[in-house]
Amino acid sequence: YQRRVHGEKKRRPPFLNRMQHVFLDGESLTPADVVAVSKGCCTVELAPQVLELLARSRAVIDDILKSEKVVYGVNTGFGNFATTVIPHDQLCELQENLIRSHAAGCGDPLTPERVRMLLVLRINTLCRGSSGIRPEVVLQMVAALNASCLSHVPCRGTVGASGDLAPLAHLALGLMGEGRMWSPTTGWGLAADVLRAHSLQPIKLAAKEGLACINGTQFITAFGCEAIERARSLLKTALFVYALALETLKGSVKALDLDLHRLKPHPGQLAVVRLLHQVLPPRQASEINESHKCCNRVQDAYTLRCVPQVYGVVHDTIEFSARIIQTEINSSTDNPIVLLERGELLSGGNFHGEYPAKALDYLAIAVGELGNMVERRIDRLCSPGLSQELPAFLVPDGGLNSGFMMAHVACAALVAENRGLSRPASSDSIPTSAAKEDHVSMGGYAGRKAVALIRNVEQIVAVELLAACQALDLVRPLRTTEPLEALHRAVRAEVCPMLTSDRVLSVDMERALSFVQAGRVIQVVSPWLDAQAPNS
Repeated sequence: YQRRVHGEKKRRPPFLNRMQHVFLDGESLTPADVVAVSKGCCTVELAPQVLELLARSRAVIDDILKSEKVVYGVNTGFGNFATTVIPHDQLCELQENLIRSHAAGCGDPLTPERVRMLLVLRINTLCRGSSGIRPEVVLQMVAALNASCLSHVPCRGTVGASGDLAPLAHLALGLMGEGRMWSPTTGWGLAADVLRAHSLQPIKLAAKEGLACINGTQFITAFGCEAIERARSLLKTALFVYALALETLKGSVKALDLDLHRLKPHPGQLAVVRLLHQVLPPRQASEINESHKCCNRVQDAYTLRCVPQVYGVVHDTIEFSARIIQTEINSSTDNPIVLLERGELLSGGNFHGEYPAKALDYLAIAVGELGNMVERRIDRLCSPGLSQELPAFLVPDGGLNSGFMMAHVACAALVAENRGLSRPASSDSIPTSAAKEDHVSMGGYAGRKAVALIRNVEQIVAVELLAACQALDLVRPLRTTEPLEALHRAVRAEVCPMLTSDRVLSVDMERALSFVQAGRVIQVVSPWLDAQAPNS
């Protein structure tokens, strides 16, 4: 990764939690930056060239106002009211009314982390100088973000075309000092009171600035950034957990031969194989692997043998989706847009969320398939006819104890739920605004369901981790490879002991989920990985 700091490209620090600042220039923000901001790992500043760019962009709007031209969004109504001309003395009221009328979302509020993402993404697109907003308004947004003064933003109500109008209107409403707002200092309160508690002034909108605040795809891409970063971590975690399951199921590593995979050289497939080689035989010694080298089995089941082909396309889909999201978050998504070099304001459709919506639908389909394969391996671990002599449901005294029986059922339920969440949201469209907006992306729902699906798969992988560690305990005294032994020790130290008789497994499952979501699987295995390990 590279990022632009003070107008120059510099190497990203190796860990996000070491970042102190993210400099916004409208060109180089990454999903990892956005997630870091959401967690409060860094503060936000504008790159030095941005203020001058914003001033030049605003001058185009001021020139239009002086010329008394009729221009959509500057001195007209909106949507179906685009032909209604608004008098000059009502232009500020027009913009404020736009925010109030469009703040019509519903549902639970976004978490503070997601509102931070929404706000930093909106600021970043404004930094491109294509919206005609005044520099002082953007600076007020930055101050509110750094103080964690975060508007109440309902999670439902966007169709993802003409921008994410409702959620972005709620975001702007709080910054105007209206509606509700939250900060760590004040908790929830009236927006005006929360801003005052932080010595911040509400923003005052001038001509065009209401549109500049709400036209865009930032709600979609906020969920998109979260989904991309979580999916990347999940895939790498799932690979190491698969490696442990492969060992305990006494599966063959012959199907991971790199020469075999070079004959089908998809980038993700090769990246997956290279990563697995670092934790499995022959690179790493394993007593388990040695114990079944002379067995009479010819081929393993597909969930053991075809992981590079399946997880590989998950890898490539994540990276494909990441490229679309990265382009989108560094794009001008307003309407109308200031063409700075031409000194013009032009109406178009850059607000349409079809690109990120499709990317997130693809992502959900791919990650959902990963969950399908993991669930089948959990069943294999629990089934004595499939698991190479492991006891039924991975527990001693079966019958008296049920072991992992219901943990697997829970995963089956999540897989069934994911089938619905994998259905593309962007395959639907519903006309709005008196058919002026007659095709929409449904990208907001695409983003929300992608994150929900990823969370389900994180839980499924967490159960496979528990089951594989239990299986390793049951094949003792045989030992697996050193990196996988280290993973087993970490799970036993940080998550739960071996299951010797029935206990409430939901507690173990919750702790394993936290272990997976915190990236602990990757952290534990990382000392055995090459410095230039592929981004799997």
